[in-house]
Amino acid sequence: MAKEYFSKLGYVLAVAGSAVGLGSAWKFPYIVGENGGSAFVLLYVFICFLIGVPVFLGELSIGKLSESDSVNSFRKLAPKNKKIWGYFGMLTMITAAIIASYYIVIVGWVLKYIYISFLTLPSDIESSKTLFMDFITTDIYGQIFFFILAFLICIVILSKGVKSGIEKISFWMMPGLFITLLAMLAYSFTMDGFVDSAKFLLIPDFSKITLNSLFLALGLAFFTMSLGMSIIITYSASLSNETNFVTSTISIVAINILLAIMMGLIIFTFVFEFGGEPSQGPGLVFISLPTLFSKLGIVGNALAVLFFISLSFAAITSAISLIEPFVFFMIREFKIQRQKALFIVSLAIFIIGVFCILSYIKDVGDSILFFGKNFFDFLDYVASNILSPIGGIGGAVFVGYIIKKEALQTLFAPYTTKLVFNIWYFIIKFVAPISILAIMINIIFFN
Repeated sequence: MAKEYFSKLGYVLAVAGSAVGLGSAWKFPYIVGENGGSAFVLLYVFICFLIGVPVFLGELSIGKLSESDSVNSFRKLAPKNKKIWGYFGMLTMITAAIIASYYIVIVGWVLKYIYISFLTLPSDIESSKTLFMDFITTDIYGQIFFFILAFLICIVILSKGVKSGIEKISFWMMPGLFITLLAMLAYSFTMDGFVDSAKFLLIPDFSKITLNSLFLALGLAFFTMSLGMSIIITYSASLSNETNFVTSTISIVAINILLAIMMGLIIFTFVFEFGGEPSQGPGLVFISLPTLFSKLGIVGNALAVLFFISLSFAAITSAISLIEPFVFFMIREFKIQRQKALFIVSLAIFIIGVFCILSYIKDVGDSILFFGKNFFDFLDYVASNILSPIGGIGGAVFVGYIIKKEALQTLFAPYTTKLVFNIWYFIIKFVAPISILAIMINIIFFN
């Protein structure tokens, strides 16, 4: 079976698509809204480059040096304890698959809201909240329909492989996302709320920053860059030798930050235009924004369609990146065809996804609780706050202490100076593991 490699641009767009996702497009705006705006954005950008980029390059190094799946990457590069490190690689893939199971449920919600945007949008918060809550708590058939639709889109893309599937859809969806956001941003310029939005996001007020803001920024950077879940390792295994992976990484992080800020500017323009509050939490996109769009009549419907289509582009490119690591492993480990590996992996993810849908359904989800959380929230908590950080810490430790420094120096030599390499190596060895551990402890014990 011939190995497929990403082109230079294909790799950047595919990984950027994975990184942008619902993290930058959905989570970023509401966390920024809850933490004072611009000062938090600066803190987030600083941490993306100080911690995020080094960890990203560490995971990229594992994939590039091994040219293998997550499990065999660790087995291949570890001089001893190969089996234990192989289990760790398996853990990172399981983390991605768990996230995929409930992530695709949310992609289904986004597709539902594309449909709603063609109809009469709710005119006030109460009716918008009722619409959303009724959908996720009572409309089981509607949820399953949109979940299946989102699921099938991902499966069709993945069935085509790296070049014809992941790279091709990224070539189409990432520019599509940028163009739709650009169109909405251009319209935002015409609104009075844009000035307030720009001030909120771009003029810092450092009095809003607390120690908790630091932990939130670290966690958000980690989440939005797809770290600790085998995605970067898997995609980098298909990275061609002609690609300058250092400049590619900087490009990916810059695209991620740019699109997140564009999304924030658009969302907060509407929030300020119509007297809303920026600190509205996770309901900002699915509850608050539709009511703001409704105030513009038919133009608002058109903008809502554009917004949720752009959100779906971001979400789908992320969803496929969460499924691919396990598929890639199955193909290489068991020497089976992509379609067969995809069927096995997707079946498991589909079943877990259905249980995630049921966890919000009235009289069903409340009857099965894990530590006081329904199945959906429990999976999200464990994957995001425990498994993903463990993946990040383990990856940083593996690169800093297990892989031979000489091998890393040889890998980096064509693309960076010795000084830059030594700074990166110090961060990946000491700063990154401690920082990620701090996030994990803060979230688990103090939130």
